[in-house]
Amino acid sequence: MSLFSLIKSNGPSGFGYGSTAEDVTAGRDLRGKNILVTGTNSGLGAETLRVLTLRGAHVFATARDETKANAACQGVQGEATPLVLDLESPPTVRTCVDTLRHDNTRLDAIICNAGIMALPKRELAFGLERQFFTNHIGHFMLVTGLLEQLADDGRVVILSSAAHTGAPKSGIEFDDLAAERKYSAWRAYGQSKLANLLFAKELGRRFSSSGAAKTAYAVHPGVIQTNLGRHMNGAMNFALGLVGPLFLKSIPQGAATQCYCATHPDAVAHSGSYFADSNVAKPRADAEDPQLARKLWERSEEIVAGLP
Repeated sequence: MSLFSLIKSNGPSGFGYGSTAEDVTAGRDLRGKNILVTGTNSGLGAETLRVLTLRGAHVFATARDETKANAACQGVQGEATPLVLDLESPPTVRTCVDTLRHDNTRLDAIICNAGIMALPKRELAFGLERQFFTNHIGHFMLVTGLLEQLADDGRVVILSSAAHTGAPKSGIEFDDLAAERKYSAWRAYGQSKLANLLFAKELGRRFSSSGAAKTAYAVHPGVIQTNLGRHMNGAMNFALGLVGPLFLKSIPQGAATQCYCATHPDAVAHSGSYFADSNVAKPRADAEDPQLARKLWERSEEIVAGLP
């Protein structure tokens, strides 16, 4: 079997590399379900919004400003409510949380899709490396603020990446979260994606230990050429353009795994797992370390408590 055939084959779930978001949700009746999706104005978020509303879900669709959020909702035929959420702006995260709490909205799933990638130069947000703050702390603040709104069997899906393998060998560099000692675009991005994975692991563990039927998942969407890569240099984008027709996923394929984890009944048995191609996958070893996950959770709580 060729490498190309292997990556295109389906796994135990019945889905695989080539499956789309419509494929993995086929036959799912999501009427009466409320799902929050971050970053719905483009790319994987827009496709996730489209497919979930197509299946009948009411999607709370977030974007960084009102214009983008409204445009995202106007672009679908199903039921969608726009919400402003900028992961780099704690006040907008709190407002989003407060709005859903005030309306006593029950959420059947939260899909943490938004993020930034491969900033060429070191940038800070509230004293932390910007990718770590945006991709992890922003979503940590959102999800932990909404846990009481999550349905008894609710799900949390956090977009990680195979790029988590590029995080520092020591894991999360708690003594240098501002990346003062060393900065590289992919190393910092990898650390933020490892943090996403560890957050899902610890959240799943906490759900399980409390006896809750709630579940949590980390997902790798695949390599997709979306505007997430807008900060990558020209050489990298040129290379992606060359290999794209062979190896890059389409946006419908890239949105499949998060839609699978958020809606498919078979995913429930794998809470706390890392998924790729709509199947359980194996992350790097320290992503399974419960002590590291617990330490990150505690440090994240301290960071959130100190935000303005």
